Amino acid sequence: QLVESGGGLVEAGGSLRLSCAASGFTFDDHAIAWFRQFPGKKREELYCKNVRDGRTWIDTSVPGRFAVSMNNAKDTMYLQMNNVQPGDAAVYYCAAEWDEGYSCHSFYDYDYKTWGQGTQVTVSS
Repeated sequence: QLVESGGGLVEAGGSLRLSCAASGFTFDDHAIAWFRQFPGKKREELYCKNVRDGRTWIDTSVPGRFAVSMNNAKDTMYLQMNNVQPGDAAVYYCAAEWDEGYSCHSFYDYDYKTWGQGTQVTVSS
């Protein structure tokens, strides 16, 4: 399973770091990804990475204020959100799936079988 943490209420202009930790498996040979879902909207992918070779993909909608990093030793992925804006308010999800050698960018959201529980980011202005 994936365990997410780090969401919550933040003032506009503040920072949050979301964490996604693997439990019971390692990220080796997996595609891992961050998604977000705005109220009433479809879940959208922000970022993915093939851990085995480092291939990454970032959606053009991801602002430069966001950064993704990993701690391989802890099988944990992070989403650092800086200068958070009201438009960033959403539920953020991480996901992972054995990549079978395919680029993570070829995965649709339904290809990911392991999901975090989602973490809510709320922004006060």
